[in-house]
Order: sequence, then C-alpha cells, then structure tokens
Amino acid sequence: MSGGCFLCHLTEIPDGAARGFDWDRGGERPVPILVFRRGEQVYGYRNACPHIGVPLEMDPDRFMNREGTHLQCSTHGALFRVDDGMCVEGPCVGRPLRPVPLVVDGEGRVMPAGS
Repeated sequence: MSGGCFLCHLTEIPDGAARGFDWDRGGERPVPILVFRRGEQVYGYRNACPHIGVPLEMDPDRFMNREGTHLQCSTHGALFRVDDGMCVEGPCVGRPLRPVPLVVDGEGRVMPAGS
C-alpha cells in the first residue's frame, strides 16, 4: 500500500498484473484502488465491485482471473475488461469499475493524474 500521490514505479507491477494501493488524496480517507500494467500503459480503478462494493481481491494483489485476461471479483466471480473496467460476466454485467486516471512520468513513477 502507498500514501501520497506517488503510488509506485512502473517496474514494481509485473506486466499483465495488477496491484492494490491506498490512494491518499490529502486530508481525506485513503481510497483503495488497483493499478493494472500492460507494457508501458497503466489502468487504474477503484477497488470496489459495482455489484456490492466489496474489494475485488481476497488475497493481496490477486486481481486477475486464472487466464490472466480479466480483472475478477473474488467474491462472486464477476469479470471486468482491463481497458475500460466494464463488467462482461457476473451479476453486474454492463456496469463498470470506477476509473482512476493515472500517469507515468518520465522516471517511471505511477501517480494519479493531476497529482
């Protein structure tokens, strides 16, 4: 988990995997988010299933389905596309994860956009 605007270096997230963080927005309660990496690109989402609001993972940083193709809610198996967070299977089909825009700076630091 991380505090402040800096979450991690890009290289700290394995390619094709996701990690969880507590996004400290300064003075507010930290927001649980997940960051997925595909090559040099990152995708960020709030770590809350749109079905019932539970975190997607039961074990730390275990966000992917077995095949490594989709983010998966471990509570009820809902599958989400990485590129847009849309649920494509499970009780919340058609409802997306809430996006968290991210940037990777010139030194490879991953941060919420606007930080």
